[in-house]
Amino acid sequence: MGATAPQKVTAEAPARAAAELVPLATLAPGVKQDMRYATSHNFMGRPVAGYEAGVCWLSRAAAQSLAEVQQELDGYGLALKVYDCYRPQTAVNDFVRWGRDLADQKNKDMYYPRVPKSELFKRGYIAEKSGHSRASTVDMTLVAVDAQRASKRVRGPLADGVEVDMGTPFDLFDEQSHTDNPQQSPDVQHNRRWLRALMQRHGWKNLPEEWWHYTLVGEPYPEQYFDLPVKRN
Repeated sequence: MGATAPQKVTAEAPARAAAELVPLATLAPGVKQDMRYATSHNFMGRPVAGYEAGVCWLSRAAAQSLAEVQQELDGYGLALKVYDCYRPQTAVNDFVRWGRDLADQKNKDMYYPRVPKSELFKRGYIAEKSGHSRASTVDMTLVAVDAQRASKRVRGPLADGVEVDMGTPFDLFDEQSHTDNPQQSPDVQHNRRWLRALMQRHGWKNLPEEWWHYTLVGEPYPEQYFDLPVKRN
């Protein structure tokens, strides 16, 4: 699909927004989904506004590309696992409210142990706009489906159904999460680079500050921020 004119799609235009977004499972059923913001397993410690279901929605172009990525991974005994995909602007607004509530520090030890919450905006961990709301950005990792075959591509301890070692958990607000952080073990550095090379082959660009964050190059809606709630199809 071609790009549309820059504008914000709000909840008042659900039919149009729904027509431009697709559930990833329809095009890439082999990609595993662990949609953290629909649960309490995230830095806020509660479900995020705008997530009414734990499912991944993306632009059709992004979903089709991930299907091609997964097709390549099938031959390596690996699978993608997505933590977040399309993110409604409502959810981003919820992040901002949380970021400004300095009294809420309950998950600091797990997600931002070395960063004062008052600096999350300045350091770029929280922002009023997110590429996720343009529906062509994903947060992801790799999972070993067949550990024996996967060991020929990625390193570290592997077991069927277990995530590949990437050094830090998803959404750790810390320099250790930078893709090329030199303090990580050689195995972790290899795994991060391998994932990045894989995604680059399929037209995705990594955010250097987050090893898990990828945006489709040539995304179809580069200036359009959707705000349709995440629901099941």
